[in-house]
Amino acid sequence: MEHMTIREAATEDIESIARIYNHYVLHGTATFDTEPKSIEDRVVWLDSHGPRHPVLVALVDGEVVGWGSLSPWHPRPAYNDSVEVSTYIDPEHLGKGIGSQLMAALIARASDIGHHAVISQIVAGNEASLALGERFGFREVGRLPEVGRKFGTLLDVVLMIRLI
Repeated sequence: MEHMTIREAATEDIESIARIYNHYVLHGTATFDTEPKSIEDRVVWLDSHGPRHPVLVALVDGEVVGWGSLSPWHPRPAYNDSVEVSTYIDPEHLGKGIGSQLMAALIARASDIGHHAVISQIVAGNEASLALGERFGFREVGRLPEVGRKFGTLLDVVLMIRLI
């Protein structure tokens, strides 16, 4: 595993965050976005995350090689203690434990903040992400069949949850 640091994302990380995310927009099904996000869009996105919904970046030798976030699960107030977790790793750095370290940091932050439920939506067939969730105590609570269409294929989503 590479030596890495994890810290809060800052404006200077936006270009790297967008580059990593847009790779998956264009080449994968880890996100159901179908159009790349602009730098301006990612600035607005980062600004929308506050102390209860942090965005973290993973750095190796000062370079952002991955990022993760806790986002509101739903806008209605009764859901305030539930968050959705997301992680994205630079494809050149997959398989090096970066996703695991980001997930551990995000779960710790969720606990420190006082969140109760951490939810993950993972496209069926993404075995690496499903295994990551299971390693961190997430359990499958449902499947949504054919709720997304990307690259001409209908995709199922696996709902996983970890209670803190």
